[in-house]
Amino acid sequence: MDILETDAYDRRQRRNMSCALLFSLLPFFLATGLYFYLWTPDTPASITLAGVKSAPTLLLAAVVLSWNGGQSVLGVMGGLLLSAVGDCCLVWPELFLHGMGAFAVAHLLYSLTFLSSRYAAHSSSSWTRILYPILFLAGGGFYIYIYPFVQKTPNSDILIPAVGVYVALISLMGALAIRTCQTVTLLGSLSFMVSDMSLAMQIFKVTAPMEHGNTIVMVTYYLAQLLIAVGDVKAVENKDDFAKWKRS
Repeated sequence: MDILETDAYDRRQRRNMSCALLFSLLPFFLATGLYFYLWTPDTPASITLAGVKSAPTLLLAAVVLSWNGGQSVLGVMGGLLLSAVGDCCLVWPELFLHGMGAFAVAHLLYSLTFLSSRYAAHSSSSWTRILYPILFLAGGGFYIYIYPFVQKTPNSDILIPAVGVYVALISLMGALAIRTCQTVTLLGSLSFMVSDMSLAMQIFKVTAPMEHGNTIVMVTYYLAQLLIAVGDVKAVENKDDFAKWKRS
């Protein structure tokens, strides 16, 4: 094949892979729609709710495993599984700390994945370098802002340091997402931060109860997990394309 034929073949392959990826994500979209259809503010905590809430994240984990194999177990797939554990825990308010712990380890796994060879580091432009301090300043500023409200909680002696560590980990995850120079991965990380900030403001009663508060949290959360999962699949695909280019 000449260069033009090879280029056309590669474009066809990428288009086919994108269609196949979209098809494999259909169960996630259906499960997400089911959650929003069934959930109401009066829905009581139950095993059923925990299962429906965590199903979209578990389905994303299955997609990442099917595309990337076992290498994702200690990476994005592992982070998605831990996120599903966090989803279940947050159904019951008394398990909030356990849920936050599960999500904290998930962010750590995401961060380690963004540092791996699958996400080849690219030279940062001036505007991306500016994002690093902005993200950490935003995280630190948000922690300072909610600190007085966390102090008012019954178990503030545990929550104050725990929330601080969590904010540091999610800020680190967002900063390392910049390093990947993958738009979907960065948008997923930022969406996760927005979701968690919204949740924290409701949990610690920083704002008055919002009519659509849970919807905001869950829409940005499921979007975040979707973008991070797709970014991980794309990272492996791009690495394979680069390897083929080097061999040619």
